[in-house]
Amino acid sequence: MNYATRKYPQFAVCGLNCGLCPRHYTVGNSRCPGCAGEGFLDVHPTCGILSCCQRKGLEYCFQCDEFPCKKYDKLDKSDSFITYKNRFHDMEKAKLDIETYKAELNEKIEILQELLENYDDGRRKSFFCTAVNLLELEDVKSVMERVSDTKSAVAAFNEMVELRGISLKLRK
Repeated sequence: MNYATRKYPQFAVCGLNCGLCPRHYTVGNSRCPGCAGEGFLDVHPTCGILSCCQRKGLEYCFQCDEFPCKKYDKLDKSDSFITYKNRFHDMEKAKLDIETYKAELNEKIEILQELLENYDDGRRKSFFCTAVNLLELEDVKSVMERVSDTKSAVAAFNEMVELRGISLKLRK
């Protein structure tokens, strides 16, 4: 299927925050441009959820009368991609006001980029992406106030996710 290029691929039709995904920051052929971003078909030749939305003329699944449909039934429980955990929560926020949600996501993306540029020792990309994705923006900002180097960034994020009861480990 050919997908129409989306104007804001950083937030997927299914509710994933593509702009906070490690694959979005990968260099090379496996880099993902985000949901139906430029070159999406090269990395993801098929996506049933995206196909369904575009066929119905919707920008996001939550705009559909059938949401959540059977496409979501087992996806989140069996996948090790733990950022699925916030998908419905993030879609609820976006449903209230998509522009406000995009602004929040953009702010998280900027913070993540700062972390990757200044505090990634070559082994922390997935850690930072997951932590920024799963924590609320105010928690991420609070952590950033205490960051001075890679070690302090990792410790501060670990402390915050523990405080919030969030696990950053892959699901088996």
